[in-house]
Amino acid sequence: MIGRHDESRLARTRRHFFSDCGVGVGKIALASLLAEGVASKTRAAPSAAASPIAPHAAHFPARAKRVIYLFMAGAPSQLDLFDYKPKLKELEGKPIPPSVIKGQRYAFIQPDAAVLGPRFPFRQHGECGAELSDVQPYLAEVVDDIAIARSVHTDLFNHSPAQLFFNTGNGTPGRPSMGAWLSYGLGSEADDLPSFVVLKSGGSLSGGAAMWGAGFLPSSHQGVPFRSEGDPILHVSNPPGIDTQAQRESLDLIRKLNEQRLGVVADPEIATRINAYEMAFRMQARAPELMDFTQETPETLALYGSQPGDPKAAFANNCLLARRLAERGVRFIQVYHAGWDHHSDVEGGVRRQCGQTDRACAGLIQDLKQRGLLEDTLVVWGGEFGRTPMVEASAALGRSMGRDHHPQAFSMWFAGGGIRRGVTVGATDELGFHVAERPIHVHDVQATILRCLGIDHTRLSFRASGLNFRLTGVEEHHPVDELLA
Repeated sequence: MIGRHDESRLARTRRHFFSDCGVGVGKIALASLLAEGVASKTRAAPSAAASPIAPHAAHFPARAKRVIYLFMAGAPSQLDLFDYKPKLKELEGKPIPPSVIKGQRYAFIQPDAAVLGPRFPFRQHGECGAELSDVQPYLAEVVDDIAIARSVHTDLFNHSPAQLFFNTGNGTPGRPSMGAWLSYGLGSEADDLPSFVVLKSGGSLSGGAAMWGAGFLPSSHQGVPFRSEGDPILHVSNPPGIDTQAQRESLDLIRKLNEQRLGVVADPEIATRINAYEMAFRMQARAPELMDFTQETPETLALYGSQPGDPKAAFANNCLLARRLAERGVRFIQVYHAGWDHHSDVEGGVRRQCGQTDRACAGLIQDLKQRGLLEDTLVVWGGEFGRTPMVEASAALGRSMGRDHHPQAFSMWFAGGGIRRGVTVGATDELGFHVAERPIHVHDVQATILRCLGIDHTRLSFRASGLNFRLTGVEEHHPVDELLA
């Protein structure tokens, strides 16, 4: 165990020396380590007064100011929602042709499993004529406001790494999440709320908390999980016997001690800690108002299907909360809804999930639009991969009439700032197995999201461990121009 004398001695590291030396080497090194957001070229040494999430300018004019990402964890079946394939109905019960499945790997089924046709009727909707299954009646009402991508593909076919890949650009834990990158690159327009908020419903997430972590970015940019009822963050309320004045006096003392330490070691994480305490204090005043859904009209609650306090309406409540966060300046709002992993009874599973999500997703689009927020809010919907055209059935596992993991081709939709309305981009082959037109990689999706917010994905980077990292990796990827307005 290190004693106080040893701890004091060890604290005088080279970082300490460089921060104190008169030639300014420490200042230069620190400015480099704090390599900045999107627009600035230099950033000063950490200051307790400067917010680490202060707004920054983008690379070019942005169409969107914020993102609401509706992540459907577990992988929705695109073949039963967006990508109608009558050929599958024709071939149902027969083995899929060997030429189609050559060289493919699957998590649970044999490649020569029988074909499973779409479980719901499809119809054309809106002026754009987009095809949707009948299990999405509410989305059908706003289909002219969304863009559907039917040719998305990913590199990974198991849930945890695939979820991490979509959220962080890498299949292993430890990389910054998309919301953290945006917080780092653009900062926040909210003074009393985090720049990156996470909302969850539907069960556990395979990718875990790494999906909203800051990785090697300063920790001030990591996602903050909120609850959909009560205090949004546990312990945000003062305990009994502690009033606002006592809380303020305690924080002032803690701030003074932290500032003294910051002046000695110039550790940017101390500045982060100081600002986190101040943010928490401001949130104590903001949180009750944020969570007060009684301010919403009955018509708005009905639009989402929101029922405050009802666990069965958790996703709807989160979508309404997402809109409230968006209008208060939060940069990135990640709404996770788990439960889409339908290895058995895909028909029943998709029906149940759409029963929980369809109304709220469409309600969010309508609500943002009528408030004038949709034009500068990007809404994204999708999971980590798709589902197979072949059936999954296993007596040993108690599974029947399900679909396995399918990374080769699946669907997503987008709406709002920067997105072209009423278009369908990309296509799959007649079996819905492979991409046939306009392949869209996960990194292309990420580049498109960044582009809507005015960011060149190749220029948003951070140097760590001697390497320059970025969300979209080092290979060549591009925004999907066909989706952009």
